[in-house]
Amino acid sequence: MTRVWTRTGIYFVLVAFALFYLMPIYVLFVTGLKPYKDVSVLTMWDLPNGLYFGSFTEAWAKVSPNFWNSVQITVPAAIISSLLGSINGYVFAKWRFRGSGTLFMLVLFGLFLPYQGILIPLVETLQRIGLYGSIPGLIFVHCVFGIPITALIFRSYFAGIPNELMDAAKIDGTGFFGIYRWIMLPIAAPAFAVALIWQFTSIWNDFLLGVVILSNPRLAPVMVAVNNLAGSYFVEWNIQMAGAVIAALPTIIFYLALGRLFMRGLLAGSLKG
Repeated sequence: MTRVWTRTGIYFVLVAFALFYLMPIYVLFVTGLKPYKDVSVLTMWDLPNGLYFGSFTEAWAKVSPNFWNSVQITVPAAIISSLLGSINGYVFAKWRFRGSGTLFMLVLFGLFLPYQGILIPLVETLQRIGLYGSIPGLIFVHCVFGIPITALIFRSYFAGIPNELMDAAKIDGTGFFGIYRWIMLPIAAPAFAVALIWQFTSIWNDFLLGVVILSNPRLAPVMVAVNNLAGSYFVEWNIQMAGAVIAALPTIIFYLALGRLFMRGLLAGSLKG
């Protein structure tokens, strides 16, 4: 009986925290379903009087071009940075060389660099190589900044793979890239799920780099467009929150699609790494 009450108490606490965490999403959604005249601080928790999708329609009309900009930026940047991280993680986990530990620590140092502290040299570098103010330039930046975290994820995962697999492949004459292509990649799906979800979420939700590197509002990512929904003199909260819901949907859907692999990859990295 005590065990039943203990489990009930645990589930109650977990459900309470889940509801608390989901409250902002609830406010976003119900406010987006209201016309502007029904929006106020006093009624923000109230359910809408009826289904009103005008806020979402208007928000989509304003942010849709930037939404597709974010798709063009996020998808290639997440895939490329994950592939680069997998190669780096493979090298640091299985091809140890003199100074590899020090080099890996220097790579990880990139995790602790604040974007605000390197914006000026970053912009100057992009201007010199002709990528400033362009979507390829922002993709390039996200790929570079994604290498430290993705390398860490894949190194932790690959460290748990038996070295005997590599030794057998070497005996058969398989080289560096052959082992990576035919052995490491096929078994790295959980690690790729972790890296892709992390990178997709980080890149999609980025505001600072998007507003600095893509100074042209027409090329800006969706988070910049959602911020620009606020007017100069007043904010149409229903449209602003509908735009926030639209901008949040891709990351939610992406996580739901890869959530099981995401958990497997996290557990593999923590238990074997």
